[in-house]
Amino acid sequence: MVLKLHGFPLSTCTRRVRTVLAEKGLEAEFHSVDLAKGEQRAESYLNDLHPFGKVPVLQDTETGVQIFESRAINQYISSKYASQGPTLSPPESDLKAWALYQQALSIEQSYFDPIVSQIAFEKVFKARKGLGETDEARVKVLFSQLTPVLEGYERVLSKHKYLAGDQVTLADLAHLPYGVFVEQFGFADLLPKYPHVQKWWEELKARESWKKVTA
Repeated sequence: MVLKLHGFPLSTCTRRVRTVLAEKGLEAEFHSVDLAKGEQRAESYLNDLHPFGKVPVLQDTETGVQIFESRAINQYISSKYASQGPTLSPPESDLKAWALYQQALSIEQSYFDPIVSQIAFEKVFKARKGLGETDEARVKVLFSQLTPVLEGYERVLSKHKYLAGDQVTLADLAHLPYGVFVEQFGFADLLPKYPHVQKWWEELKARESWKKVTA
């Protein structure tokens, strides 16, 4: 295969990339990295694949490109395979669409991910890493911080179907792994207050790409 993906099947960031591959109808040769065994910290992995010891990493044998960081990988996939499947990122030549897309990417990274990833850490990953028990007071604070964020999303999504307009982009899809992960901890209970957000969220989860990744 042209594409090789190094990752862990249940990793949120690996799932983020696999979702975009599925959107584009692409297959990648998957190389599983056992995080529990610490394979991501092996010298060969650090030197040859990911200098920070994380997943995923994409290798393109056709172009010789090797890239890590899930959002960067997804942009590469979207750009290289722009004519295949849905257009998940507008070209820079369409300045208005491109600007709104960049704005949407920043919304996800600046306002959503920092909060939900910390909730996931407190509720699950903290104990797994032997860093202590869940700080429920901290979780409560994080959810209180999420409320104004969802209010902002409601304002944006009341004007168009997706964050960057009426077409789904990488910015929307990026929410899925962590968002679905924290649904069980209270995220889903917040959504009925924000009808446009809830509709957007349910439509994202119903995409065939996400169903394929989580099957």
